[in-house]
Amino acid sequence: MSSPRIRPLALCIFHHRGKILVNSFYDVVKEQTLFRPIGGGIEFGERSSDAIIREVQEELGLSISDVRLIGTLESIFHYAGKPGHEIVQVYDATFDDPQVYERPWLQGHESDGAPFRALWCNASSFTETSPLVPEGLFDLLKKASLLE
Repeated sequence: MSSPRIRPLALCIFHHRGKILVNSFYDVVKEQTLFRPIGGGIEFGERSSDAIIREVQEELGLSISDVRLIGTLESIFHYAGKPGHEIVQVYDATFDDPQVYERPWLQGHESDGAPFRALWCNASSFTETSPLVPEGLFDLLKKASLLE
């Protein structure tokens, strides 16, 4: 069993008409749905901005541009009964194909091959019982005027 570690993570906010693109996860222990933007781990020797470009390509098969850092969050949490600790670089970017914004959802694949649907959600989609994660992201996006 590996020892607990802090995981570096890059997430990307894609926003359009007051909505952001998120993936939903279900925590069976807490019996709670969580929403998180597209992204993933930063590999050793990789810049976080390059990680987000790679992650979007791997997960959605799409290219992006205009990548800019919005902020950094630290997230200490429990998911599925296990503790987690992440340092999260939060980016804003644009899909190169403008037609992507007209789709109601995007088909994606996790690193293990599991399929998922990324959905466009507005601020009212996120509640105390179905939060946007990591902690502090909702407020960060409100302050940056990326979520209405």
